[in-house]
Amino acid sequence: MLDWQQIISIQPFTWNALGTAMICATIIGLERQLNGKPIGVRTSSLIILGTYVFMTSAIHVSNDMSDPSRIIGQVITGIGFLGAGVMLARDGLVLGVTSAATIWSLASIGVCIGIGYHISAIKLSLVVVAVLVGVDWLESGSVALTRGAHQRYQGWRRRSDDDGEEISEEDAKSRKPKGSLHKELE
Repeated sequence: MLDWQQIISIQPFTWNALGTAMICATIIGLERQLNGKPIGVRTSSLIILGTYVFMTSAIHVSNDMSDPSRIIGQVITGIGFLGAGVMLARDGLVLGVTSAATIWSLASIGVCIGIGYHISAIKLSLVVVAVLVGVDWLESGSVALTRGAHQRYQGWRRRSDDDGEEISEEDAKSRKPKGSLHKELE
């Protein structure tokens, strides 16, 4: 018969580490989500938890022939691909670099938790948020910090009509679509 300790056991993982992962993910993910960025609490949680699980699994299956540090290298490579998927180029600007770097930082925090440095992981999460908030604060107070490659992209809401001319958001809402499907429905 199973006792309650066997039921709640998640060996080789620990509930303490999972709690730390959730705290770290919430600290960083909440900042991103409140600012409307693509890496929110859910994504942050999954990245940190996934990295923690990979690291802990590698440590527990290691032997004389294997090296758990190789998992760190593989995590870095895999997270690099995930981060590259977040970035895009638009109107001559590269967007999403900060989100990609945040993903990379989240994975590194998962590694810290996986090797047992829970308090350090929480502190590093606070450092990441301090960088994100601090640089935003500095950029909002100085035009010099938002020039060139560091300018904020403002063209998200730009619309154009069928002739390719830009129109305002209000005009876009008031105009009826001119597509053939819409003509058939009228």
